[in-house]
Amino acid sequence: MTVQERTQPTEYLTLKEAAARFKVSEKTLRRRISTGDLPALHSGSRIIRIAATELVAMFEPIPNARSVGL
Repeated sequence: MTVQERTQPTEYLTLKEAAARFKVSEKTLRRRISTGDLPALHSGSRIIRIAATELVAMFEPIPNARSVGL
Protein backbone atom coordinates (compact mmCIF):
# COMPACT_ATOMS: atom_id res chain seq x y z
CA MET A 1 0.00 0.00 0.00
CA THR A 2 1.40 3.38 -0.97
CA VAL A 3 1.28 6.54 1.10
CA GLN A 4 -1.26 8.04 -1.28
CA GLU A 5 -3.59 5.05 -0.85
CA ARG A 6 -3.46 5.41 2.93
CA THR A 7 -4.20 9.14 2.86
CA GLN A 8 -6.99 9.07 0.27
CA PRO A 9 -10.40 8.46 1.84
CA THR A 10 -12.41 5.67 0.24
CA GLU A 11 -15.52 6.74 -1.64
CA TYR A 12 -18.56 4.72 -0.58
CA LEU A 13 -21.73 4.63 -2.67
CA THR A 14 -25.30 3.70 -1.88
CA LEU A 15 -26.89 0.94 -3.93
CA LYS A 16 -28.83 3.54 -5.90
CA GLU A 17 -25.70 5.60 -6.67
CA ALA A 18 -23.69 2.51 -7.63
CA ALA A 19 -26.45 1.21 -9.90
CA ALA A 20 -26.75 4.57 -11.65
CA ARG A 21 -22.98 4.94 -12.11
CA PHE A 22 -22.56 1.54 -13.75
CA LYS A 23 -25.99 1.39 -15.39
CA VAL A 24 -27.09 -1.84 -13.71
CA SER A 25 -30.05 -2.55 -11.48
CA GLU A 26 -29.94 -2.46 -7.70
CA LYS A 27 -31.13 -6.07 -7.79
CA THR A 28 -28.01 -7.05 -9.76
CA LEU A 29 -25.80 -5.43 -7.12
CA ARG A 30 -27.72 -7.13 -4.32
CA ARG A 31 -27.23 -10.49 -6.05
CA ARG A 32 -23.49 -9.88 -6.39
CA ILE A 33 -23.29 -8.93 -2.70
CA SER A 34 -25.21 -12.05 -1.63
CA THR A 35 -22.93 -14.36 -3.67
CA GLY A 36 -19.83 -12.68 -2.25
CA ASP A 37 -18.63 -11.31 -5.59
CA LEU A 38 -19.06 -7.72 -4.42
CA PRO A 39 -17.90 -6.74 -0.92
CA ALA A 40 -20.22 -4.31 0.86
CA LEU A 41 -20.54 -2.69 4.25
CA HIS A 42 -23.69 -2.93 6.32
CA SER A 43 -24.53 -0.42 9.01
CA GLY A 44 -27.69 -1.42 10.76
CA SER A 45 -30.31 -3.51 9.04
CA ARG A 46 -30.94 -1.30 6.00
CA ILE A 47 -27.88 0.80 5.20
CA ILE A 48 -25.58 -0.75 2.58
CA ARG A 49 -22.49 0.97 1.20
CA ILE A 50 -20.18 -0.22 -1.57
CA ALA A 51 -16.61 1.00 -2.07
CA ALA A 52 -16.22 2.62 -5.51
CA THR A 53 -12.91 0.79 -6.01
CA GLU A 54 -14.67 -2.57 -5.59
CA LEU A 55 -17.20 -1.63 -8.28
CA VAL A 56 -14.47 -0.58 -10.69
CA ALA A 57 -12.70 -3.90 -10.10
CA MET A 58 -15.90 -5.85 -10.70
CA PHE A 59 -16.78 -4.03 -13.94
CA GLU A 60 -13.41 -4.07 -15.72
CA PRO A 61 -13.65 -3.86 -19.51
CA ILE A 62 -13.06 -6.98 -21.55
CA PRO A 63 -10.01 -6.61 -23.82
CA ASN A 64 -10.62 -6.85 -27.54
CA ALA A 65 -8.60 -6.35 -30.72
CA ARG A 66 -9.10 -2.57 -30.71
CA SER A 67 -8.15 -2.07 -27.09
CA VAL A 68 -4.91 -4.04 -27.39
CA GLY A 69 -3.89 -2.31 -30.62
CA LEU A 70 -4.22 -5.12 -33.17
